[in-house]
Amino acid sequence: MMSAVRHVAGLLGMSPETLRLWQRRYEVDAGVTTDAAAEIKRLQKEVSELRKANEILKAASIFFAKELDHPSTR
Repeated sequence: MMSAVRHVAGLLGMSPETLRLWQRRYEVDAGVTTDAAAEIKRLQKEVSELRKANEILKAASIFFAKELDHPSTR
């Protein structure tokens, strides 16, 4: 990433540090810092896992409800 910043900064005729600071300010102004983006990604993964767990629990509850409605004779 730093080589890209250096390259673009050179094309724009500014120091890489200036460009990096502008990028940081943009992220803060946009409300998405690096830490916030990482937290969002972690939470999205957690939501996905919880949705899968809910689907499994729903399927299990349907299965067991059917078993209670129609108990097999053994």
